Amino acid sequence: MCKTSCITFGAKNLNKKEIQGQLVIDVGSYDVNGSLRPIIESWEPAKYVGIDIEKGPGVDIICNAEDIVRKFGKESFDVVISTELLEHVKDWKSVISNIKNVCKPNGTILITTRSHGFRYHAYPYDFWRYELEDMNNIFSDCEILVLEKDSQAPGIFLKAKKPNAFIEKDLSDYQLYSIVADKRVHGIDEKIHKNFQIKYARKEKIKSCISRIGEYVFSKI
Repeated sequence: MCKTSCITFGAKNLNKKEIQGQLVIDVGSYDVNGSLRPIIESWEPAKYVGIDIEKGPGVDIICNAEDIVRKFGKESFDVVISTELLEHVKDWKSVISNIKNVCKPNGTILITTRSHGFRYHAYPYDFWRYELEDMNNIFSDCEILVLEKDSQAPGIFLKAKKPNAFIEKDLSDYQLYSIVADKRVHGIDEKIHKNFQIKYARKEKIKSCISRIGEYVFSKI
């Protein structure tokens, strides 16, 4: 999925020279509200592969983001795109490792994701929020070409290049802000996730009841 600002970022920061004749993978490619795919395909890549966890528009192969290296092999793609996915994957460290390692040396990585302050949006899950400092740290093993905030909503846009002499950064001890835990944590356990879902469901039920009461009162005026 991809917001208008994500599409604009991709169109502005990628070009035909980077794409033409290249192998491109889109990690989390299910097209809910827009995609970079039509733009990328107009630049004539050798191949464009969209992967996601279920069938749908823009999905060529069903594959978990944690398994792309196992599925396609290391250093299999020249360009790796992932828009609006990273906040939704529980094991973000594994997914980012896969994104880096499926990319060829001197290949391009383009990512968009959400920051603290963006609403909870589970499709079907929502766990993490990334800031500029986080992306600087997480991708310090790559050459960061562009790193900026989304001007339309809390979010981060990144374009990076994987170096020829790539040495992957160890992120095992890195803590990231989780909207589920409401603090920076190493990871999310099932208890924390379940408690959040219960609280969120109650909150939404109360909001729905208040809305219905308001509609009833207004109808009687």
